[in-house]
Amino acid sequence: MDPREFEKLVELYYADLYRFAHSLARNPDDASDLVQQTFATWARKGDDLRDGTKAKSWLFTTLYREFLKQTARGRRVVSIDETTLENTAPADPCNDAPRAAEQQELLDALAELDDSQRAILSLFYLDQLSYKEIAATLELPIGTVMSRLSRAKDALRSRLHTGKKSTE
Repeated sequence: MDPREFEKLVELYYADLYRFAHSLARNPDDASDLVQQTFATWARKGDDLRDGTKAKSWLFTTLYREFLKQTARGRRVVSIDETTLENTAPADPCNDAPRAAEQQELLDALAELDDSQRAILSLFYLDQLSYKEIAATLELPIGTVMSRLSRAKDALRSRLHTGKKSTE
């Protein structure tokens, strides 16, 4: 593979892949490792991809598979530290404390979900993938993606609703 093409691919997809990896691993170091492993795999096997327009889907699928392999090996770190959550939260240009608290509450609720729910919500909302792209990434039928996304949204809503009641 041409090094310039590889650099362009990294430039195009690194941030999205890192965001997805971070939502899965919940740890910046593990997320970086997942993304690095994904690009290393691309460097070895990317030329085998017949349709270059599917590179994004291939990268997300490869990253997700690597995450599943690492989880199966017990390599995943379960803890979440405060700096991780702060670095994940979107910047707040108005420095609005109530909005920052809502963002933190959302991140906390998302962190409580299981891996599959967090993955599908991250792909849909953070990486803005279509149902079809999510289906390809997770190797699921579109109908399954839609139902799992619906259940994940309900679970997130429930966590947020329960959190508000407990703080009142």
